[in-house]
Amino acid sequence: MKKSLYIYFIFSLLLGSIIYFASKINIQLPKIIRFYVNDFLIIPIVLIPNLLILRWSKNDETYQIPIWIILYCCSLYAFLYEYILPKFHPRYTADIIDVILYFISGFLFFILQKSLKTKQKKY
Repeated sequence: MKKSLYIYFIFSLLLGSIIYFASKINIQLPKIIRFYVNDFLIIPIVLIPNLLILRWSKNDETYQIPIWIILYCCSLYAFLYEYILPKFHPRYTADIIDVILYFISGFLFFILQKSLKTKQKKY
């Protein structure tokens, strides 16, 4: 399952883009898709490229983003998009379900990053 994280990233990016552009051209999607799917997809979309860059820069193919950093990222998204932005921009609304989805997808990322772990060569 080494490629599962890559597949999840590409699928999430494509699906999120389709939903975003469908809303821009006024295609009516079911409310659950329109309001919640992209919130579920965003944390892995942000963290997967970061994981790959960190593995490259540290020259460590087994590096994993620690759970506390993942939780920090989820908390920042929740604070910014569910607390701060709704106060200043009418496009954003505070929704506890979005917060839950950020943390569920963060946990999913934590599990999936282990699937990208490669074995180190023994000499």
